[in-house]
Amino acid sequence: QVQLTESGGGSVQAGGSLKLSCTASGNIYDIQIMTWFRQVPGKEREGVAGFNIFGDETHYADFVQDRFTISRDYDKMAVYLEIRSLRPDDTGVYYCAALNRYGRWDLASLYTYWGQGTQVTVSS
Repeated sequence: QVQLTESGGGSVQAGGSLKLSCTASGNIYDIQIMTWFRQVPGKEREGVAGFNIFGDETHYADFVQDRFTISRDYDKMAVYLEIRSLRPDDTGVYYCAALNRYGRWDLASLYTYWGQGTQVTVSS
């Protein structure tokens, strides 16, 4: 089992920035891919950014437009998502997820482990 704990969400004005954190614990050696998803009102959960643990390959959704940066700290077994130039349509719940095998990074149904989510609210 793997436990994921997110933090760093909050309420910000448009144009601001946030840095979300996700810490993994438990059987972390099972993890192959770690990804940030988000669920905004009225839409399905969508992949934002992810990376392969082995191979160090990163992935970004097309809509990111260079506003999002995923990073990690292996010593802390943590992954971060920095979001810049926040917009009201970025409002939603952001989830950290881990996959214990290789697969399509942005397909939520493949993921085994999920954090509880952290709310991001952007006001205009």
